[in-house]
Amino acid sequence: MSTLVAVEGLDGAGKNTLTRAVTERLTGRGLTVAALAFPRYGRSVHADLAAEALRGGHGDATASVYGMGLLFALDRRDAAGEIRDLLDAHDVVLLDRYAASSAAYSAARLGEGADGAAAAWVRDLEFGRFALPVPDLQVYLDVPVALAAERARSREAGDASRARDAYERDAGLQTRTGAVYAGLAAAEWVSPWRVHAADEAPGTLADAVADLASA
Repeated sequence: MSTLVAVEGLDGAGKNTLTRAVTERLTGRGLTVAALAFPRYGRSVHADLAAEALRGGHGDATASVYGMGLLFALDRRDAAGEIRDLLDAHDVVLLDRYAASSAAYSAARLGEGADGAAAAWVRDLEFGRFALPVPDLQVYLDVPVALAAERARSREAGDASRARDAYERDAGLQTRTGAVYAGLAAAEWVSPWRVHAADEAPGTLADAVADLASA
């Protein structure tokens, strides 16, 4: 049976780096692995509209927490078939961000916790109404806010196309989002979670995923 794993964390936490490292280790163990990153910028009109709004476009679109959450949710809904196809063809599918990102950022913007209305709305919309595939495991990459912010700034300085958006530039929002993520992980929101520390080797996560895939 295939295994769906979502890797979550702050902007600059190193999700893409961790996903690549885990993919390499799992492949080395003989498992077939596919990866997909959200939002699907350049592939999804909903993701692109959200990105444009976060960089000042579309008037006051970003003022609506639920409106922004809906754009990201529609991006994931449109990818549901692709996710299922990847699961049919591979042992493991790794997602760089998934629905928990909207739960964490939406709740943080509203000053709510993991048990608040925003996180419940995301869960009910995406896994209820939209019937998105439920992850077998969600991973919170627990990186200090200051370190994540420094990585995001360095990334921006080295690549003009990686300019930080309004969420990434808001240090207070990033701090609150990290707290919500920790709450989601503790509550095992939607499905089981694993907290992966910044200094923890990728191999430990790869081993846990491999165990799930072979169960």
